[in-house]
Amino acid sequence: MENNLLLCILVLIPTFASSDFLLAHVRNIKKRNADNGLVVDGMEIYSMKIDSKITSRFAHNVITSRAVNRGNVSKEVFFDVELPKTAFITNFSMTIDGVTYPGTIKEKEAAKKQYEKAVSRGQTAGLVKASGRKTEKFTVSVNIKAASKVTFELTYEELLKRKSGKYEMFIKVKPKQLVKDFEIEVDIFEPQGITELEAEGTFITNELQNAIKKTFSGKKGHVFFKPTLDQQRTCENCSQSLLDGDFTVRYDVKRTTPDNLQIVNGYFVHFFAPTNLPKLSKNIIFVLDTSGSMHGREMEQTKEALLKILDDIKEDDFFNFVLFESEISTWKETLIKATPENLDEARKFVRQISADGSTNLHGGLMRGIDILNAAHEENLVPKRSASIIIMLTDGQPNVGISNTQEIEKAVKKAIDGRYTLYNLGFGSGVDYGFLERMALENKGLARRIYPDSDAALQLQGFYDEVSNPMLIDVELNYPENEISDLTTNSFKHFYDGSEIVVAGRFVDSNQNHLSVDVKGEGANDALSYTVQQGAEQTAQAFQEQQYIFGEYIERLWAYLTIEQLLEKRITATGEEKENLTAQALALSLLYKFVTPLTSMVVTKPEENDNEEGIADKPTEAAGMFTGPLVASPLYHTYVSRPTWYTSVDGDPHFIISVPQKKDAICFNINENPGMILNLINDPVTGITVNGELIGDKRANSDAKIQNSYFGKLGIANKHLDVKLTVTPETITIQNGDEKTSFTWLDSVTLQQAGLTLIINRKKNLVLSMGSGASFVVVLHQVWKKHPLHQDFLGLYTLKSDKLSEQTHGLLGQFFRPIDFTILEIHPGSDPKKPDATMIVKNNELTVTRGWQKDYRRDPKHGVDIPCWFVHDNGAGLIDGVHTDYIVSSLF
Repeated sequence: MENNLLLCILVLIPTFASSDFLLAHVRNIKKRNADNGLVVDGMEIYSMKIDSKITSRFAHNVITSRAVNRGNVSKEVFFDVELPKTAFITNFSMTIDGVTYPGTIKEKEAAKKQYEKAVSRGQTAGLVKASGRKTEKFTVSVNIKAASKVTFELTYEELLKRKSGKYEMFIKVKPKQLVKDFEIEVDIFEPQGITELEAEGTFITNELQNAIKKTFSGKKGHVFFKPTLDQQRTCENCSQSLLDGDFTVRYDVKRTTPDNLQIVNGYFVHFFAPTNLPKLSKNIIFVLDTSGSMHGREMEQTKEALLKILDDIKEDDFFNFVLFESEISTWKETLIKATPENLDEARKFVRQISADGSTNLHGGLMRGIDILNAAHEENLVPKRSASIIIMLTDGQPNVGISNTQEIEKAVKKAIDGRYTLYNLGFGSGVDYGFLERMALENKGLARRIYPDSDAALQLQGFYDEVSNPMLIDVELNYPENEISDLTTNSFKHFYDGSEIVVAGRFVDSNQNHLSVDVKGEGANDALSYTVQQGAEQTAQAFQEQQYIFGEYIERLWAYLTIEQLLEKRITATGEEKENLTAQALALSLLYKFVTPLTSMVVTKPEENDNEEGIADKPTEAAGMFTGPLVASPLYHTYVSRPTWYTSVDGDPHFIISVPQKKDAICFNINENPGMILNLINDPVTGITVNGELIGDKRANSDAKIQNSYFGKLGIANKHLDVKLTVTPETITIQNGDEKTSFTWLDSVTLQQAGLTLIINRKKNLVLSMGSGASFVVVLHQVWKKHPLHQDFLGLYTLKSDKLSEQTHGLLGQFFRPIDFTILEIHPGSDPKKPDATMIVKNNELTVTRGWQKDYRRDPKHGVDIPCWFVHDNGAGLIDGVHTDYIVSSLF
């Protein structure tokens, strides 16, 4: 029998979904050598390390495995990792004899073609697929020559959600082989402070207990598990490993207030978890499938779970049972208060439930909704109470209304946002996609119940999560004019022991203060207050943080946004689904997450050929995503915050942000239609951008200066031999002698060596090329029959710091920091726009305070950006004069 080397990490973090992580580094192991279990079939895994760094619930995890081929011939080594379904892989690499082969994240269809090509050539390949209740498996394999070493490194990230009052990391340890250097290390940093930290294991002996080190103080927690070889052995000189069981780390944070707001670099995250509130009473309807397919073990497990749930129902709660098979029956006609006498009667009822007949799921749900409606209309239940429907089924509707779409519509209309529906799918015969859509449409969720020996505990565990509502109709409201790209901020219920997390970004990335209005309905009265936080308070709280990984709040926002977009698209159709898919795809590519819309391809050169693997994250209900290949229609939902940015738009006006001043400089260029201006020219990267001006449909005889706009952009990369021509009608890519054209009616994601192009239908396109420099072209469309104006384009630079210091052009010269001083602010000709003296580039200029439109976020209306306006075509600000930048052609 094959012996696998396994390491399992289960992170039980989501509020309604636990997750785990299994690591099985080497397969094809058939026998053990006599080398004390360290060398198996010629291969030795001499190091296995899991390093987890958790900052404000956001976990960055790196798994590293090192192996050496001790044999005389090449061996195939498999790196197997079972990840939490809530996690996104962000990086993978193989290092073989000192040479590293990284993975690259691509749109799923492009990666799939590469994967299929590798398989057709007979090469080994890897794939992520669903593998269990809470996990999905990442696998990649590679041939290792005799005496060679290989290092596998996988990175994944996830937001830990609070469950039952604690954040829990469950580690299932099962190597089945001795490992010389085996190590698990978890570093936790929580700005609120850590109140408790536990670490325990089912396999821990008295001797192994000494290998667990845990400490916490203030904001920091640390867990370290590093058993020696002798501690791993089942007996003295044995080659079998004792590490076989569950290892659990739990912690919680200090809560002096319900809210914790953190602001970093233009992004914020808000954690909300009130404590010590009185519990709301529940009005709960159990809608149970008692059709013939539930006969036997499933029904016995359901009854076992219900009996335990009845022990936990509080006396202030109201409840009832609805049973559905061919016919619909109820325990009582109305909701019944959970008095001791009623609970005893309910237990008798549950014990005699039997299974028979077909599945009238629609009838069961509608009866349950009717009972809740009547209870509220007749004031049988408190006004301040939480109404919940829990439906359990193991099959598909086949009597009454059996069309699932009709059932979804009918249930949504009947509930009308008043109650929360939770759907539990028992076994593999259910239409889980249908259950999930219906639950999400009614502010709930779906959960699979696996028909194993612990099915009753799964049912009871789910009930425990929703058994203590503390608030209903929770809203966290942020200033609309200050915040963009907000994640979900309204919630039907808040349950004790859980946590609400909201993230977003500021319209002005320099903003350093946030005010939030919190509202909700509690058991006795309404909850309403305002909480405020400044960026300096966040910075102070993080002074002790030494190991923060990059822009963690920005990545937390991206993670949560992608997760919610993917959830919303489950119930969406048509253009809405395309848009949600597009936004999630663009974010996944930008932040390099392996999601159901992207894949990671690993390529390793091997004797003039390639060996490729693909990390492909599956979806829960429908398998691999095969939807339209579209990108985000909303630029502002996925661009990262550059060091600084420049832009040109409108007629045409230039905006130069000056981050160190928390300000901006603006200027206009007034030139005749037909003129071509050089905007960017970088001789090092080979990137140039030129723009051709167009005018209004007819000249204004009364105006000294005619309106002009950019009607054509030429973007070229000399090193890639790529030329991109953009007009308000078409986008044309010329790569060498090959030419490809698109229109603004297309939604396209195009990736090739050194180039990524995303066209967002009728809105904008995003281009990244060469060194990583990125640009956004915004499409401005006017009324087709407009008597004067024409369609035109705007250009915005992203990641301009990726271009060299030799970059020039009307925009390019400002990719380097610029300093200025403002003196003598005084009233100007317009009382709303004061004048001042600006000292810049050793020049003294008269400037005017005003606004220019930034259309990145709103192509139609734009956003007013305050700036100091430099007159006369930027004279004194730009190098030379503006006519120096007129060129003869787009390329």
